[in-house]
Amino acid sequence: MQQSTSWRLTAPLRWASGHFRRIVRGTVPPAPVQRGSYADWAALYDSPGADAYAGMGREVDAWPVRPRLSVLLPFRGDDGALLCEKIASIQSQIYGAWELHIVHEGAADSQVKALLHGFGQADARIKHGSAGALGTSLSGDWVVWLEPGCTVRAHTLFCIAKEVVEHPEARMIYADEDRIDAQGARCCPSFKPDWNIDLFLSGNLFSPLGAVQASLFDAAGGLLAGVAEGWGQDLALRCVERVEAGRIRHIPRVLCHGDGAPPSDEARRAGVRALDRHFERAGVAAKTEAAPCGYRVRYALPAPLPLVSLIIPTRNAVGLVRQCIESIVLETAYPNYEILLVDNGSDDPEALAYFASLDAQPGITVIRDDRPFNYSALNNAAVAQARGELIGLLNNDIEVISSDWLGEMVSLALQPGVGAVGAKLLYPDMTIQHGGVVLGIGGMAGHAHKHLPASVAGHGGRAQLVQNFSAVTAACLIVRKSLYEQVGGLDEEQLGVAYNDVDFCLRLREAGYRNVWTPYAELLHHESASRGLEVAAESRDRLARESAFMRGRWASLIARDPAYNPNLTLDTEDFDLAWPPRDTRSAADPTPHP
Repeated sequence: MQQSTSWRLTAPLRWASGHFRRIVRGTVPPAPVQRGSYADWAALYDSPGADAYAGMGREVDAWPVRPRLSVLLPFRGDDGALLCEKIASIQSQIYGAWELHIVHEGAADSQVKALLHGFGQADARIKHGSAGALGTSLSGDWVVWLEPGCTVRAHTLFCIAKEVVEHPEARMIYADEDRIDAQGARCCPSFKPDWNIDLFLSGNLFSPLGAVQASLFDAAGGLLAGVAEGWGQDLALRCVERVEAGRIRHIPRVLCHGDGAPPSDEARRAGVRALDRHFERAGVAAKTEAAPCGYRVRYALPAPLPLVSLIIPTRNAVGLVRQCIESIVLETAYPNYEILLVDNGSDDPEALAYFASLDAQPGITVIRDDRPFNYSALNNAAVAQARGELIGLLNNDIEVISSDWLGEMVSLALQPGVGAVGAKLLYPDMTIQHGGVVLGIGGMAGHAHKHLPASVAGHGGRAQLVQNFSAVTAACLIVRKSLYEQVGGLDEEQLGVAYNDVDFCLRLREAGYRNVWTPYAELLHHESASRGLEVAAESRDRLARESAFMRGRWASLIARDPAYNPNLTLDTEDFDLAWPPRDTRSAADPTPHP
């Protein structure tokens, strides 16, 4: 392959993509897997039969304790048949240590009242009353709440109780969900990540089913009388405020079916109010607004605005650099930034002349660094010269298309506990290039929702919601300079070219910080203008060494990314189903998958 006389930096993950990655791993593409619909997947991996239920019963018999579950079922209206169906779904549970509290507000239809009274007479475990009347009537060790429209499965309470028994440190639990279509088939699964605070603030992970330790339920104030719409979200927020992140458990299994009905306008307004009350209690300067897929939280920026140092390495590539810098200057609303252009040995006269003109402009500094290409070292050296409180790492092929991109990213990066912040990067055809980094895809890492149209919701709405990922790409990354220095910057010794951004984010995570991706900072990534993949022996050997280093250092996270889900594939970047699921128990088979 002819070597170009100029190059531009691409996202470090790109060095491990596609054919090049398979060369390094010494593998060939696997044989295609025969895949079907989600209904097929559910029938194959998530449809327990009599033998599985019998196995669950034997497992319960062997437990040292049997936690008692208080199930809260809200009910409004006068549909007696629906009420009977909901109650029957609880009575048919494999796990029997439960009590059911039907929560209703206001006057109930006389027929419904008669049904409630009759069920209570026939089964002492069934009670009813208003939210305010619950008081001390709950006698369970755990409280399980169901939202209107939620249908549980026969093994739902078993799975919750099992999680409690196996994880006595747990205080809150949520699970995956799907829907039932008009033909009665299962559809629209939502396979959620493990605890993900920023995704929770964007859309309630405890919906339509959640569980909380009874003592935490009481400490949070229980159900508030008069909170009808959004009561589950309000309760979850108050509980989350009182519990450590490590004690919130996720069961990666579909335990309930939602009805698929979009939230009412009142429910959305109630959600906004609940979130705003949460931020007020927490002392966080933020306001919430309803968004198409959930909620958007806008964090207030401080005054004065902190300086951001935007670092852009390049060699030649004058057209890309001009496009990048001019778009920053012309389109960025956030005013307090400086640009550090790192010239790594440019020799094109046009590029050199342009860089000299940039260096003469206020707020732009050109740093000449002629060392052999080492992406990590180039950025680390520039960070040492940066004056900003925050650092922005940018590729030279980035083009700004949303004026609020930097303000959005800075507002997140300044929040306590946040490490790196990543942006939504789009190809010029307005499909997603980067929507967060998912570990394990292709054996190492890949970009979430790649090639999905920019306006599409994505799996569980995640392509449109602020959330935590284990890593984000350095093609556009904002981080506090103090944190960059705290974890030692990019690893220039072991990861000079590939995976340095993933490793950096994972070291931030290891230090106790969470990495955030936002869809509200949109930029174009002209990745198609790349110099191409290097397949020379030296490049292959280097990438093989860097890949081996990553697998050795981060093996457990690469095997099981907590920001992903074991029911989703590692073969592609589109959140397709995994055939079969990984390292989780199928409801049809209580034994672990190998």
